[in-house]
Amino acid sequence: MVMKNKKIKIAVTGGKGGTGKSTVATSLAVEFARKSKTMLVDADVECPNDHLLLSSKRKKYSNVYQPIPKWDFNKCTKCGKCASICKQNAIVFVKNKFPAFIKDVCIGCKACMVACPVNAISMTKKEIGKIYTGRNYDVNLVIGELKLGELASGEIVSSVREKSEEIDKKLKSEIMLIDSAAGIGCPVIASLVGTDYIVAVTEPTPSALHDLKRVLYLANHFKIKSGIVINKFDLEKKFCLKIENFAKKNKLPIIGRIPYKKDFVDSTIKMKPVVEINPEYRKVFEEIIFQINKKVENGSSKTS
Repeated sequence: MVMKNKKIKIAVTGGKGGTGKSTVATSLAVEFARKSKTMLVDADVECPNDHLLLSSKRKKYSNVYQPIPKWDFNKCTKCGKCASICKQNAIVFVKNKFPAFIKDVCIGCKACMVACPVNAISMTKKEIGKIYTGRNYDVNLVIGELKLGELASGEIVSSVREKSEEIDKKLKSEIMLIDSAAGIGCPVIASLVGTDYIVAVTEPTPSALHDLKRVLYLANHFKIKSGIVINKFDLEKKFCLKIENFAKKNKLPIIGRIPYKKDFVDSTIKMKPVVEINPEYRKVFEEIIFQINKKVENGSSKTS
């Protein structure tokens, strides 16, 4: 069930790596796709693997470029202002010499171009990643991948979000799931903004709860409704109770509890969604979907 005449955008995140975000995102996508047109955006651009979990072939859609500076040394006066303003230290300046540029460190902020007093700097571009598409289990995939050694992962996430909307003009999806990277940095923020709901995936460990709180702080900052999924909840039931108490204290809904079972290992090895490995888990993800729809429709979720 989805809201009529409205595409629901759901981010799957959690802060800590390894909590099972991609497992949850792909399984939710497969379950959503049984009744609704569904797109899954893999925004973990440094290590995208949703296509592996869905056993989907990738097809290149486009390259992603970033602006970088280009010097006209006929105009350059060797003043060094471009180097002094560069926070990434991508420009090296030695007195009375032309600036040296380290393009792999540049993030394309254009501050050097603005700072140059003689307009000796213009902009060219470099490739920083690629965007791919795929499809399996009736799930349409859009995948961002950062080029090896590049730093601007936030730029790739923004691009993959933009391209997913472009692709969706033809597909007209009812559900868009965005599988974010770990952490709370620029790539994660770019994944969360503009979404209707955040599924925060955690596990019963101190580090996972610590990082969950940081992600929920982001959700609160952007005023996005959120719910918690406890993965491997039966691995450490006492600590699971701590997460439940934290959620209760902060009036946060726990929208799902996923057991720690060998089927999830088999899912990764066999490159199949766990709901296809063992249909018994469909009930788990159907309940999560039910809770998401309920929270999005009535706006009853509240972040701390």
